[in-house]
Amino acid sequence: MKGLVSSAIAILLVSGVLLFTNYQLEHKAGRAGKDTITVYNWGEYIDPDLLKQFEEEEGIKVIYETFDSNEGMMGKIEQGGTAYDVTVPSEYAVQMMEEKDLLLPLDFSKIPNIKHIDPYFMDLPFDPDNQYSIPYFWGTVGIAYNASLLNGQTFESWESLWDASLRQKLIIVDSAREVIGVSLNSLGYSLNSTSLQELKEATDKLETMGPNVKAVIGDEVTQLMINNEASVALTWSGQAADMISENEDIDYIVPEEGSNLWFDNIVIPRTSTNIEGAYKFINFMLDPEVAAQNAEYVGYSTPNISALTFMDEEITEDERFYPDEEARENLEVYENLGLETLGVYNELFLKFKMGLR
Repeated sequence: MKGLVSSAIAILLVSGVLLFTNYQLEHKAGRAGKDTITVYNWGEYIDPDLLKQFEEEEGIKVIYETFDSNEGMMGKIEQGGTAYDVTVPSEYAVQMMEEKDLLLPLDFSKIPNIKHIDPYFMDLPFDPDNQYSIPYFWGTVGIAYNASLLNGQTFESWESLWDASLRQKLIIVDSAREVIGVSLNSLGYSLNSTSLQELKEATDKLETMGPNVKAVIGDEVTQLMINNEASVALTWSGQAADMISENEDIDYIVPEEGSNLWFDNIVIPRTSTNIEGAYKFINFMLDPEVAAQNAEYVGYSTPNISALTFMDEEITEDERFYPDEEARENLEVYENLGLETLGVYNELFLKFKMGLR
């Protein structure tokens, strides 16, 4: 009898240890139950005060992590080590994640604030009927420049970036599709080209821009431009808005040949273990006043049409960052080109960077 009792106690002890260990692992992985959600977002892409406000209003703690590329984000979600409840992929990444069955279909009945999203930004080709995603921010790729540091150059055309007067003055973003896209646009080709001949032409032309390139970097470009340490930058509209807010000599333009119209989108990954909490967070972020505060903090354009009434008109009427529908007609949304073609873009971009002097 004593042996049976001892065995039972041992089993209970082992079970208790296993349950505690499992709880600890789940807690560390962001699976802390209904009172916690784990949000995975781009760096500097939300007003921290809004996270605190959500926690206070809903009684749900937010574990907040950041990533710096769609590919890195997708890789971590595929591995499944952390139970992310919300993440923010770009348009082509939404397609890729849906194809890999990494996303949960959305239930709009749990997101009443979706009514505030401008219909123009809904039902786009990368996610028909918005089955998996809701737009979070949008913007363009263009040229930021400081006229006071230049000799009267203007940038109505992408061709301006090849001007010999810009030798060692141009900073470009460290992103294959954006940089190769500039050359494709300048040649009149689609940003979604899969033609090896067109890509070769674009890369050959890009290499002739090499003498003008001072650096290939990421977020650092903003401060360099603000501090007058650089005069021209290929960048995203939100970064340009930050530059302009700090340095009145800086301007931003999308060249006439066209450019990229991009979207970052809120989704719920299949890793979510607090789906209800995820819906509450999404609906909170779509509240017009919350979306307005977030847009003014981050600097990118909001698709929340109701939020515009809570924002400074100087921002919302600035067509550099809120181009009208006619201006958007000349812009192109990135498509999912598939891993093989993306690999080609990355190889060509790496070759270009390695050839810089």
